[in-house]
Amino acid sequence: MAHGYPRDLLERVLGDYEAARDPERAAAMSRYMRDRFPFFGIAAPARRVIDRRAQAEAGPPPDASALAAAARTAWSDPRREPQYMASELLARHVGVVGPAGLDLCAELITTKSWWDTVDAIAAHVVGPLVRTTPGLVGEVDRWARGDDMWLARAAIIHQLGFRERTDAGRLFEYARLRGGDEEFFIRKAIGWSLRQYARTDPDAVRAFVAAHATSLSPLSRAEAMKHLGGDPLRPTRPPAPPDP
Repeated sequence: MAHGYPRDLLERVLGDYEAARDPERAAAMSRYMRDRFPFFGIAAPARRVIDRRAQAEAGPPPDASALAAAARTAWSDPRREPQYMASELLARHVGVVGPAGLDLCAELITTKSWWDTVDAIAAHVVGPLVRTTPGLVGEVDRWARGDDMWLARAAIIHQLGFRERTDAGRLFEYARLRGGDEEFFIRKAIGWSLRQYARTDPDAVRAFVAAHATSLSPLSRAEAMKHLGGDPLRPTRPPAPPDP
């Protein structure tokens, strides 16, 4: 199964993608991704129907080895939709992926890197792996401190779905650690992760942003405070005087 599953799955998926190809949509999707990847041009809902059917026809549920092989095979395709399929496949079977799959996540995050696949893997594969195997967080800490921008982004956003189970200390530490980063995708990730946690503990986020306002970028502050009353370093305008 480790060898047949990825080959059969990709053959089925690619055949159906080809039949559903939309050149006009493909061009628009590629432009949206700054022409980094070619596309078949299949909208996400239609692609997911194809993916689920192909996965059902490819055989029994895969083991960890088959999942890794399928992901790597998908990542070798120049078109982007196979990578979306593989990211969602790993998320669907994250319990099978298991703790050893964190290395696979790092490999995929740092290959053909862009926010679309990085975010999907971080939030829906890395996050659940860390939640079920807390010992993995040490490696994610190293991602946050490392030189690879995409691994750092993945570390910052991996708790997006944790809600009340968020390790707030670690979230704030990552934001503090990378707060001065000049990379747009890091600044955006900090703001996004803080904004998401603000749904659970708005006072904690408000206090953190106030305490670190001068070290966080304006983008990170604006994103974090989007629903909390504004940027602490941007004074509010006084009310207009009444009409005479």
